[in-house]
Amino acid sequence: MKRILGKLYVQVLIAVVLGAIVGVLVPETGTALKPFGDAFIKLIKMLLAPVIFLTVVTGIAKMENMKELGRVGFRALLYFEVVSTLALVVGLVVVDVFKPGAGMNIDVATLDTSSLATYTTAVKHASFMDFIMNIIPDTIVDAFAKGNVLQILLFSILLGVALAHVGPRGKVFVDTLDSLMQGMFRIVNMVMRLAPIGAFGAIAFTIGKYGFGSLFSLGKLMACVYLTCAVFVIFVLGPICRYSGFSLWKFLKFIKEELFTVLGTSSSESVLPQMISKMEKAGVSKPVAGMVIPSGLTFNPDGQAIYYTIAAIFIAQATNTPLTLTDQLIVLAVLMFTSKGSAGVTGSGFIILAATLSSLGTIPVAGMVLLLGVDRFMSEARAITNTIGNGVGTMAIAKWVGALDTAKMNRALDGKDEPIEEEVATNSPSRSLETDIARPLERQVAQG
Repeated sequence: MKRILGKLYVQVLIAVVLGAIVGVLVPETGTALKPFGDAFIKLIKMLLAPVIFLTVVTGIAKMENMKELGRVGFRALLYFEVVSTLALVVGLVVVDVFKPGAGMNIDVATLDTSSLATYTTAVKHASFMDFIMNIIPDTIVDAFAKGNVLQILLFSILLGVALAHVGPRGKVFVDTLDSLMQGMFRIVNMVMRLAPIGAFGAIAFTIGKYGFGSLFSLGKLMACVYLTCAVFVIFVLGPICRYSGFSLWKFLKFIKEELFTVLGTSSSESVLPQMISKMEKAGVSKPVAGMVIPSGLTFNPDGQAIYYTIAAIFIAQATNTPLTLTDQLIVLAVLMFTSKGSAGVTGSGFIILAATLSSLGTIPVAGMVLLLGVDRFMSEARAITNTIGNGVGTMAIAKWVGALDTAKMNRALDGKDEPIEEEVATNSPSRSLETDIARPLERQVAQG
């Protein structure tokens, strides 16, 4: 029993249950516990910039062939676009079949939209070029100060490529960064021990503030979101896993600690450092894991994509706004672009949705007030789906570019490897893409 309770994911699950009980029985106390959840998320965000920077720089600096970098980046973007578009399509199909908003007959004129001010004032009608320009930081310090993932990633890639070209002269600096990275992951492990406290505070606040009453009034909408996320994971990500040579179920068991942490905190960012380590443990080369996991936050938000289509069409159904098939396809096309800018923005789900509806002009933005009461309860499904999609995508892309150590992956997914804390502390996972390709071939030759 003591051994079971010592596992982090068990502690997080217990904390989630206790937080829910506190939120139901003493909602005022539950609401007051919000700082516990916020503090844990802030601790994780404090570590995101250095972890991404150190992982990407050291990984790329030790690569032997820079052409591999461009190949990984191109294929990752292609994968992200295809899979996130599939998520949008799945969401559109489910919301059209189950029609969660039909029969509500909401009069837009009667809605109190004052609570939307925080989100609508943050809406910016940014063009594609604005998005591209925003990837380039004003200064390096500014990128780290704001914690902008894409800007940090850009600088890290450039520095890694530069150090790779410098060669032996930069070895001391790269080794120093590598040692610093090991220290950062030790801090990550220390912070993750606080995950149960963060999950307890976050769940207690959510239920204490919003209660279960709002769940019943919009239960059909919530059911649609959760059902769609499950369908997407099983019928879209499942075949991708099989094609890439591993079991979806085994993969979910492999990242169960991260999933329970995401369940409690409603944030996929809360496990980003751990996911990078887990992907390396599962045989993904360091530069691929370091590039794909952070960039996937912005370019591969599968859970967010599902939510956007369901929420947009739900509002149209609830307010009796007629939408033709062409109108729905236009919504889909716009979301293909707007959904890619959702990472790193406070209240990103509502802000991006508000921007999308404002640009379309066919679906009333005021209808978003219907979502406020249950949005927090749907954020768990979005965050968990984002995390699973990002992890599966990293494994699939690594397999695609030949940077996945299959033997190591099988050992990790079968639970035959050492715990991630020990591996991070004792081993340097740095290696080139060529090494990841060569090792399986060497084994085949040796066995042949």
